[in-house]
Amino acid sequence: MKNIFIVNPVAGGRDVSDELGRTLSIAAQKAGVPREDYVITRTTHAGHARELAESYARTGEHVRLFAVGGDGTLNEVLSGAYPYKNAAVGCIPYGSGNDFLRNFGAKEEFLDLADQLQGQEMDIDLFHTEYGVGASICSAGLDAQIAYGIPKFRRLPLCGGETAYRLSILQNLMGPLGRTLRITLDDRTITEECLMTAICNGGYYGGGFRAAPDCAMDDGLLDVMVVRKTGLLRIAKVLPLYQKGRHIQNGKVIPKLKDVISFFRCKSVKLELADSKKAPIIITVDGECRPAEKITVTSMPLAGRIVLPRKIFARQQKRASR
Repeated sequence: MKNIFIVNPVAGGRDVSDELGRTLSIAAQKAGVPREDYVITRTTHAGHARELAESYARTGEHVRLFAVGGDGTLNEVLSGAYPYKNAAVGCIPYGSGNDFLRNFGAKEEFLDLADQLQGQEMDIDLFHTEYGVGASICSAGLDAQIAYGIPKFRRLPLCGGETAYRLSILQNLMGPLGRTLRITLDDRTITEECLMTAICNGGYYGGGFRAAPDCAMDDGLLDVMVVRKTGLLRIAKVLPLYQKGRHIQNGKVIPKLKDVISFFRCKSVKLELADSKKAPIIITVDGECRPAEKITVTSMPLAGRIVLPRKIFARQQKRASR
């Protein structure tokens, strides 16, 4: 079995290839993995991680493809690997955003390379859209607009990830809020003036926002959060609860937020603009942003195979047996 480490040299603002090489050499000795069983390779352009993942996966050899970067790098590697049953995807979090791993454990646990090399594989659901597959969350509206605006602020001097994020929030809250969407949930259709809509296969996005606290990544279902348009003062009260996952308790929206948030579970969701405004809405698929007028998200039960560090996998098995 080969362990392929696909490094995005610009993730997190620095190239960790040399650092990874030194750490991995020590970890491989600890895990009893010979040097010939692991490879470090670097991406050179957008989409290259997907190309590399597919090229290794289609050989038919049992491979583990570790995405070294953030959620964008992980999404590319998953996209290249998921059709191939001989390939499993791991996550080494060196990016500015690492929301996928929050569904399973802490960042430090995923940085334990010896545990990663001794990790175990498990199947998870993915979701399909017109713009590719995803593992975590597809969103539309304010949250997507904020993510879309971050790159321009990062180009400013001394404007790191958190500062850029806060500036994008401020800019978007000062602009027009809300679009009318026609939302089809399996065979049910509703029309709402939405602040944002999150279609969740995983629980986290946006640097730790816990949009779907009860979401399971192996049940074949999508957890859908529809947040209606409301005033700025109300938004200021809703967002902290939404960020911490406290908007949902015992599988239901808490009473004081029922006028603002609706929660659904389904297998497929279609979002379409239903107002007269000409501008498209911003959508994200695992953090990758684009303007669009509609999107369809469909659950792909157990379509993805991932690698979890040894200790995390053992913890998952213990929870599943309860």
